[in-house]
Amino acid sequence: SFSILDVAGGTGDISFRMAKACPSAHITVCDINKEMLRVGKSRAAKLGHHLTFQQGNAQDLHDIPSNTYDIYTIAFGLRNVTDVDAALREANRVLKPGGRFLCLEFSPHLVSNSALLQQLYNIYSFEIIPQLGRYVANDEDSYKYLVESIRKFSTPTELQTRMEQAGMNCCTHEMLTQGVVA
Repeated sequence: SFSILDVAGGTGDISFRMAKACPSAHITVCDINKEMLRVGKSRAAKLGHHLTFQQGNAQDLHDIPSNTYDIYTIAFGLRNVTDVDAALREANRVLKPGGRFLCLEFSPHLVSNSALLQQLYNIYSFEIIPQLGRYVANDEDSYKYLVESIRKFSTPTELQTRMEQAGMNCCTHEMLTQGVVA
């Protein structure tokens, strides 16, 4: 059996998939937002998942001893952390030696050299996403922030360097969906 820490995982989406794929794993969902954890806990109970839910800040996981987890995941949450480097150091600290840090994050730029594809991506990002936010959630500003936070975040290569500077070894990254996600 191995242990997984899913940071910024409040509603449990990633943890539920991991629990299904690895039923013997002990999975802890950690999020700074108590309400997100409440939603995740409720969803886990309805789905029959036995997960641990813990409130915590990715930048300061002081309640978690060093060398505790085999796997640390964070999906679409790292760019929202105020001090990314502190969060990376904490991830490295709570991982067991040889543990895996798995981060899924939006990338600020496409890998395609196609000017047309980049133009379509920009239109989608800056015009369509905020309009969808206004229409679906009555909140255009949050969706503008989403796009801006993606574009200001580190490139995958820069993030890999930051991971290495935080003490992680054997770091790699893989571009997905033409570089929208890495």
